[in-house]
Amino acid sequence: MQYRRYRIAGGTYFFTVNLADRSSSLLVEHIDLLRYAMREVKSRHPFTIDAIVILPDHIHAIWTLSVNDVDYSKRWMLIKSIFSRNIPKTELINDSRIKKRERGIWQRRFWEHTIRDEFDWLQHVDYIHNNPVKHGWVKQAIDWPYSSLHSYLKAAQ
Repeated sequence: MQYRRYRIAGGTYFFTVNLADRSSSLLVEHIDLLRYAMREVKSRHPFTIDAIVILPDHIHAIWTLSVNDVDYSKRWMLIKSIFSRNIPKTELINDSRIKKRERGIWQRRFWEHTIRDEFDWLQHVDYIHNNPVKHGWVKQAIDWPYSSLHSYLKAAQ
């Protein structure tokens, strides 16, 4: 099935990317590997991470793509692949995933929203930075270590 995704060259997008096992904490257990995967993909297929939060089982991010570029799907596929290839094989893999040669770490799809204007961007940045509080991981957003909030605060000084 081909999904319709709205694509604007050089656009800015909000993403939610989930692990298949929502009770897993692989993303924070292997945070250095996830960061490595993102750096590798950014070096080959440039984009800007405007905001990001990495929770144990999912990621929220806002990316801005390079001018004339619309292929955020390729970037997520590469990030997921690099991450998956480099962690120990401990997950259960169902027949469907075995046939497609998938590890079963990530949900196959991701959610994306095209950022429409500055207000939309600000709303999503706030959502990203407050997500660890929403999920009960911390009482204050500043206490979550895997968030671009720290970069925002440092830049404001």
